[in-house]
Amino acid sequence: GRKHSVREFVDLAFAHVGLRPDDHVEIDPELIRPAEVNTLCGDASKARELLGWEPEVSFEELVKMMVDADLARARRELADLQRKW
Repeated sequence: GRKHSVREFVDLAFAHVGLRPDDHVEIDPELIRPAEVNTLCGDASKARELLGWEPEVSFEELVKMMVDADLARARRELADLQRKW
């Protein structure tokens, strides 16, 4: 597998909807934990070995699927609110 940063996730998600992350995402230095681990990495090798599992979508496709799902949910919630008015 490959490592992906939170920044890479954010860049892909915003690019998918045609926005620039720097216009919408702000990092608050007060919320950065000093003892935070720099790298957290999942390892699917055990699932691959024991179950024969292989990922079916790329990281980029996964980000797009997540953004599309969130947009669909937001549209449904907005439609529900509009019906209540």
